[in-house]
Amino acid sequence: MTNTVVILNPVAGSPETFRDWQERVESVACGCPIRITSHAGEAEALARSAVGEGFARIIAAGGDGTVNQVANGLADSNAILGLLPLGTVNVFAMELGLPLHNLELCWDIINSANIRLVDLPRANGKCFVQLAGIGLDAQVVKETSLAFKRSFGPLSYLISAAQVAARQPPKLFIESKNAPVGEGSFVLIGNGRLYGGPFPFFKHAVMDDGLLDVVLFKRLGYLEIIKYLQDVVFSSDIRVPEVEYFQTRRLRIRSDQDVPLELDGELAGNCPVDFQIQKKALRVLAPLPGS
Repeated sequence: MTNTVVILNPVAGSPETFRDWQERVESVACGCPIRITSHAGEAEALARSAVGEGFARIIAAGGDGTVNQVANGLADSNAILGLLPLGTVNVFAMELGLPLHNLELCWDIINSANIRLVDLPRANGKCFVQLAGIGLDAQVVKETSLAFKRSFGPLSYLISAAQVAARQPPKLFIESKNAPVGEGSFVLIGNGRLYGGPFPFFKHAVMDDGLLDVVLFKRLGYLEIIKYLQDVVFSSDIRVPEVEYFQTRRLRIRSDQDVPLELDGELAGNCPVDFQIQKKALRVLAPLPGS
């Protein structure tokens, strides 16, 4: 497939992980060019360059952060996004129904050329594919260093979360004509249903309905928020009064404090943040329905 290029992002892994990932990708990519990032954030530039060279299919080989960067690099073009999930969680791939632990089957899906049109949300102009968070989870991402992740893996986020949870949460101001309340402590915005793994967090989310799904935690302490996070994850719907769920096309969140933003698990600046969404603006190679 001369119209296809793979962008492999080994930055988050160890040298041993990188060699393993490279061998696995080379074994399935059938001679397609593979462009390997050399530093954090480079996948977006490589994707943008590939669009300029005329590649029709741009394959993100890595985790959710890599998918995010490649999606930003091909946004507003006719290029199609494909996925070879290699990260720790791969929530977007999970949302699409990709076989996470079988790169051969993922490459078969790329070859089958079944295109799914999904929404493309943006935060301050930067695209994300699955999730945005302002407050608790973004603070955890901010305080979890690369060295820490390499040492402890997914456990590193739990350790950072325990440290952050002892603090006073920020006050966030929510501006949207659909928002039921105007203040909160923590906000999550979803494009799909899943958050943090195979957890249907955004209960009514549909990836092509042109709507942002918003879960807003009211004026709560971080330990209370963590408790309600579990309630939301493991219940069929959100019924607790401390948590609000709404859908909207536009949203603005601001704070008088320095509150970080994460997009698809990567830091992306601070408040204030303006959210909007383009309906069915991203072309993704996905399994056929029911397969």
